[in-house]
Amino acid sequence: MDVLIAGGGFAGLALAIALRQGLGASFTVAVADPAFARPPADARASAIVAAARRLFETIGVWDTIAAQPILDMVITDSRLDDAVRPSLLSFGGDVEPGEPFAHMVENAPLLAALVARAKAEGVELLAEAVGDILSLPPPFRGREDARRRLSHRVDVELGDGKKISARLLVAADGARSGVRERAGIASHGWDYGQSSIVATVAHERDHHGRAEEHFLPAGPFAILPLTGRRSSIVWTEEASEAERIVALADAEFHAELERRFGLQLGEISAVGLRRAFPLKISVAREFIAERIALVGDAAHVIHPIAGQGLNMGLKDVAALAEVIADAARLGLDPGSLAVLERYQRWRRFDTMAMGIATDGLNRLFSNGSDVLRLARDAGLGVVERLPALKSLFVREAAGLSGEVPRLLRGEAL
Repeated sequence: MDVLIAGGGFAGLALAIALRQGLGASFTVAVADPAFARPPADARASAIVAAARRLFETIGVWDTIAAQPILDMVITDSRLDDAVRPSLLSFGGDVEPGEPFAHMVENAPLLAALVARAKAEGVELLAEAVGDILSLPPPFRGREDARRRLSHRVDVELGDGKKISARLLVAADGARSGVRERAGIASHGWDYGQSSIVATVAHERDHHGRAEEHFLPAGPFAILPLTGRRSSIVWTEEASEAERIVALADAEFHAELERRFGLQLGEISAVGLRRAFPLKISVAREFIAERIALVGDAAHVIHPIAGQGLNMGLKDVAALAEVIADAARLGLDPGSLAVLERYQRWRRFDTMAMGIATDGLNRLFSNGSDVLRLARDAGLGVVERLPALKSLFVREAAGLSGEVPRLLRGEAL
């Protein structure tokens, strides 16, 4: 086995597909996840920025799913009981002609499309978790120590007892990554004491592709357009308050929802599941170890205030896929530290910068200070009046700034 990926979510499957397409049938890739036996119900939706959309388009899954373009984004800052929520900042237009800066996609159909494409590309899907890592060396102490190692494989045991040997093990198994823990890679961060309530809302009027983010003292309340007359909400509250709201009877939940959502889209109703997800920031001390690489939530978890969590994980995928493909074509060992260090240099600074930015935004906006409110509203007003600065922010949010991997530029490996 060339690459074994632990975790069959968006990041793990996208990486597997990209590697098979880029390196061909002789390059063997497997994805291990017990969820393949019984996919969990996931009523959530995700914002897919332009760069991530290009990745999905390049690996052949984008045209198989229904996606709602975000044509306009409006930001407000107010208290919950304010009668008027004036628009302080708006983003619109395309990052390129005919290319919106983001789309909204429902998670379940996207995951199903990725599974189908992985099967079509010959990726081996194993309905088991990665358990013990059997051949893990002790922590390395610099490059010279690593060069003295003779092991060219990593051996793991799956949940059913089956043993697999691979040149590279990729941890794409989420924020509580078992692979990261067994590899001895520490992760540092803190809980915010907040939770995001996620639900789908049906409404009477068309949203016309408009997204809204209301900054309220408890945290942001985002309305994100889905296909049809529906929107996804990401509603941040203190953790205890979020649990209370989710547990309310339907009529009481509707009353709380309507206070925040408003009636600009007519009558509304929550449909399907509603759940609360605890929020935290966490970044792995290292993104790599010998024959191990971390991607997605296994490497970093950030606040959803900017909607960048999934997209950061897909940046990891694009960068790691490019690093592996380049190494394999040169006859290099894709699991060696010398190769993986390029991936870590590429992704770790960007991750830290985004983590600091989202943490700062959350602290700036999730409070009731009148002084901070005046300062942040003045700052938003300045950005609103500077089109060049707004364009810069849009390209940054779309994932098209800095050193962009080939897949995020829409180029095949």
